[in-house]
Amino acid sequence: MQNQINIKNKKARFEYHLFDKFIAGIVLSGTEIKSIRNSKASILEAYCIFENNEVWIRNMHITAYENGSIYNHKPRTDRKLLLNKKEISKIEKFLKVKGNTIVPLKMFITDKGWAKLEIATAQGKKLHDKRHDMKEKDDKRDMDRAMKRF
Repeated sequence: MQNQINIKNKKARFEYHLFDKFIAGIVLSGTEIKSIRNSKASILEAYCIFENNEVWIRNMHITAYENGSIYNHKPRTDRKLLLNKKEISKIEKFLKVKGNTIVPLKMFITDKGWAKLEIATAQGKKLHDKRHDMKEKDDKRDMDRAMKRF
């Protein structure tokens, strides 16, 4: 069974230098998984925080389930990420340096039906780094076009 749910944060690679990547489970309430399966979630504005030896994702938007009752979930709440102790300690050490953060890259559903989130430790890019990346991307596109002509 191939699942096609794949919610990405395209801005993350442009805005940050990415270092280590982790796959984390997410603690969800009743109707949240149904909305995610309908691709009604966004991690574009989301970021991760470290609090009480736990990693949380904040500002992730999961639209309220349309067939839900009065017990539907809130669209933007903090959700706990499930990581093992070794990964949590590695993230904690990384976050002690000023300017370092954790960004969500991709949310997907596994073959078993579990919602997972790919997160990465990151450091913000400066404006000249972003310009350099855009120039490289344009140069690569121009080279590909030139190769297609021949």
